[in-house]
Amino acid sequence: MARLYVLFFVAQIVLAVCALISCLSAEEGEIRALPRIAWVLIILFFPLVGSIAWFVAGRTSTGARPRTPWPTGDRFSERKRARTVAPDDDPEFLRSIEERSRKDDELFRQWEDDLRRREDDLRRREGEPPREEDPPRSR
Repeated sequence: MARLYVLFFVAQIVLAVCALISCLSAEEGEIRALPRIAWVLIILFFPLVGSIAWFVAGRTSTGARPRTPWPTGDRFSERKRARTVAPDDDPEFLRSIEERSRKDDELFRQWEDDLRRREDDLRRREGEPPREEDPPRSR
């Protein structure tokens, strides 16, 4: 007889745990009659009666819940989904690299010209003749 009581107790605990999981994972629109916190308290304080009440009156039946169809290929096609593009395939990124390279080249030429001018000024002050113009370097 004691084994029957243990089996009944274990079944009651399993039923209460299943009801708690079902109650806590149910969406707000699936809960009927009482707020979620009330159902949780009923299931905790009255495990057998509360669990049965949750499954009978607390949640909407599975048939009444609107089912969402399984996603098909046309909803998630490659054409409709926004794709990330690698930097070396992105034309805008490549244009920005070229523009930055042109700006860097121009800045480098300005620095070289400024350096030559300063060297020539120093040579004039020291009495040396200015050096001949070097051919422009290409990068």
